[in-house]
Amino acid sequence: MDVEKLKEEMIKMKKWAVVGATDNRSKYGYKIFKKLNDKGYIVHGVNPKYSEIEGYEIYNSIKDIPEKVECVSVIVNPKISNELLDDISDLGIKNVWFQPGSFDQDTIDKAKKLGINIVYYDCLYVELG
Repeated sequence: MDVEKLKEEMIKMKKWAVVGATDNRSKYGYKIFKKLNDKGYIVHGVNPKYSEIEGYEIYNSIKDIPEKVECVSVIVNPKISNELLDDISDLGIKNVWFQPGSFDQDTIDKAKKLGINIVYYDCLYVELG
């Protein structure tokens, strides 16, 4: 599937996890978490540094989210992203959107090997409009 079609498909999905959610308003971990919430998506923030952000519960791990999500927005460094892919695969999640800076070639290769649909280079915040 080409990347434009994949982006359209992912944006239609309603249940998301944002790995790297933060309360720092200048960071994309905040902006994307907030924008998805504001647009009516079901969003689960993941960051072991927080228990909540603006009243939303934040989870230590993607494995702690009480329901299955359809898509994961990844806003952490490539080392964490690479490890995260194992949990994503174990949970049967098939769609991951890597923010610029959250992946390296190893991460991309691993995601492809695991059969995960990925978008990278494109900014989710921009695509959400």
